[in-house]
Amino acid sequence: MKRFKNILLVYECDETTLQRAALLAKENRAKLAIVHPMKETHGTWGRVKVGQKSIDVQALLQEERQARLKEVAKSVKSAGVRPTTRIMVGEPFLEIIRDVIQNQRDLVIMTAEGKGGIRQRLFGSTSKRLMRKCPAPVLVVKPSRTKHFRQILAAIDPEVTGDAHDTLNHLILNLATSLATRENAQLHVVHAWSLLGESQMRRLSSVPDADIDCALRNEAERRKKLLQKLLLKHSVELCRLHLIKGDAAVVIPQLVAKLDIDLLTIGTVCRVGIPGFIIGNTAERVLDAVDCSVLTVKPEGFVSPVAPQVS
Repeated sequence: MKRFKNILLVYECDETTLQRAALLAKENRAKLAIVHPMKETHGTWGRVKVGQKSIDVQALLQEERQARLKEVAKSVKSAGVRPTTRIMVGEPFLEIIRDVIQNQRDLVIMTAEGKGGIRQRLFGSTSKRLMRKCPAPVLVVKPSRTKHFRQILAAIDPEVTGDAHDTLNHLILNLATSLATRENAQLHVVHAWSLLGESQMRRLSSVPDADIDCALRNEAERRKKLLQKLLLKHSVELCRLHLIKGDAAVVIPQLVAKLDIDLLTIGTVCRVGIPGFIIGNTAERVLDAVDCSVLTVKPEGFVSPVAPQVS
């Protein structure tokens, strides 16, 4: 079971996210830091002249928000958690990632900025940038009155090869399984697949449809065996499998909606060790289409393009 040692909670967050972070910290005996990032005002923009005095509004805002953070910290101390608090000044996603790198955080938790639904995307600029560039797993929680995840979906790809991708699949399954156990939730595992060149063969070639259909059945069986082998390797037993033919960016959001998934655990695809990584196109499209909490995971060896803070 995955154990966290050093959790970072981004404030402002809703009460459900706050309590979830506190309980995770308590159950894992982990450190919990609560930070409130705020953008810096430059030059005279952060000052207001009142009478003969020049008031530093930026400093007043920081003081006010630090006091608020202390109140938030007090609210979870009854659960046996003693969080630290800090105001961050600068570009929020940059300051968060620098903190993660400097303090070796192993989980970032925040509330999604949007409301979701049909007309609005759930994830805003800060959460999407963290999903792209933060080296630690990022849990973005959809605002909700529900305290527990009931349905958890892990999206994996047993077709990819290489140690980094295998450890990515392992981390996705480990995190999803641990959270499903903790939340007493139903765990689902999905793999979306397709037959290379199927549409072109049907349109342009002389290959009979019966032969293409046979190739599809063979490919489906091959993918099923790969999936079962991967789950066996990583000791995943109590789950519902979903082997779905189609574009992952389309069928995964459809499955999320159909099963009323509360949390999607998904990996970002990249060549590891290369600064400046941008989230894989498929993962990006999935995130733009789902309306649930999301836990994003990077492959082993991921290098964030954000430089650590120079002291």
